[in-house]
Amino acid sequence: MKSLDSTHAPDLKSWVASADDHRDFPIQNLPLGVFEPPGEDARIGVAIGDSILDLRAAATAGLLPASVQLAAREPRLNALLALPATERRALRADVSRLLTDRAHEILVRPMLVEAKGCRLRNPASIGDYTDFYVGINHAVNVGRLFRPDPPLMPNDKYVPIGYHGRASSVRPSGEPVVRPRGQIKPAPDAPPVFAPSGKLDYELELGLWVGPGNALGQAIPIDKALDHFAGACILNDWSARDIQAWEYQPLGPFLGKNFHTTISPWVVTAEALAPFWIPQPPRTADDPQPLAYLSDAGDQTAGALAIELALSISTARMRAGGLAPQVISRAGADTMYWTVAQIFTHHASGGCNLQPGDLIGTGTLSGKTREAFGSLLEISSNGRQPLTLPSGETRAFLEDGDEVVIVARASAPGAASIGFGECRARILASQSEP
Repeated sequence: MKSLDSTHAPDLKSWVASADDHRDFPIQNLPLGVFEPPGEDARIGVAIGDSILDLRAAATAGLLPASVQLAAREPRLNALLALPATERRALRADVSRLLTDRAHEILVRPMLVEAKGCRLRNPASIGDYTDFYVGINHAVNVGRLFRPDPPLMPNDKYVPIGYHGRASSVRPSGEPVVRPRGQIKPAPDAPPVFAPSGKLDYELELGLWVGPGNALGQAIPIDKALDHFAGACILNDWSARDIQAWEYQPLGPFLGKNFHTTISPWVVTAEALAPFWIPQPPRTADDPQPLAYLSDAGDQTAGALAIELALSISTARMRAGGLAPQVISRAGADTMYWTVAQIFTHHASGGCNLQPGDLIGTGTLSGKTREAFGSLLEISSNGRQPLTLPSGETRAFLEDGDEVVIVARASAPGAASIGFGECRARILASQSEP
């Protein structure tokens, strides 16, 4: 899974001119997604520079490995994600060859579609969505707001905490978020009211796509976990903090989380991420060691990802005044207390069957300073210290008309950096009461 080959060469160039030094989609990336050209139906494509290679057209022309041609003709990625890594690598190698060797340019160029004219869809039919809570700094920051002594729950450093979210409300970048309504407790001694959320928040996360699944009742060993990891995207698990605070006991998140989750629409494949695995940050001397089923020396040596995320916000007033979006958070995937492999292994350890196209969120990624906090809950100290924007406006939580954009970039010495595209959404006012 982590092996490098000629497709990763930092000096590799494509005959697609916009791919050279592209911020997100140089020839070394080749992420998979689902797009709709103007007036046409959905099909699978590969992002290359400012264009998209139509994989259905390439498969029909017999340009792809025989083992992937049927999967490449599907309207969603599930069948491709289900393929073993060897076959996905063969697909990547052939696509790289088609887009670098000028002998193929005359045949392949008509299969390129300009990206800005296309509509991007969810890349897979998402059967299940699970959100984890592996950002240890976020857990500490939130704990200090509500239970300062101690801020962490007893199980936080033993168990990769997660909950099952709502797959049907996962949406691709660009679709607006309607402010949710729910029960809110206005004061400790007051009864709840049903109202629009006044504490709408974002969460800075990565999304992990499941590739080959496992049978019901069959665990995934830690040293085989990455065989089931197909790729990553950016994920924003929007949160209504006031609804969540009243409802979450005893069964956890419900209406405060299930109204909308935004993802970047391109799957940056596990193969593309091969150069960016780094050592997992060591645990402190006071931390417990993972239980045996979550322990693997190789995973600790190279189980974290060198991915940096940045989140910006723009308000309606900022856009009207021509002000640029304000970056308010930068955090790295190395803030994950648990690795991708540990997440997959734990998810299946009780017998749960993961399926191709399932989506897993990492949970909020936060650093240790305010500039690296991955939610407004942390930045504003639950509303007590609002953030000031270039327009002079302040934000404790999101207001209608606010737009949040997350970008991410994987970088490593000696490798060409690759990006994830955008995870963008604008907040709309709540709809009428039911």
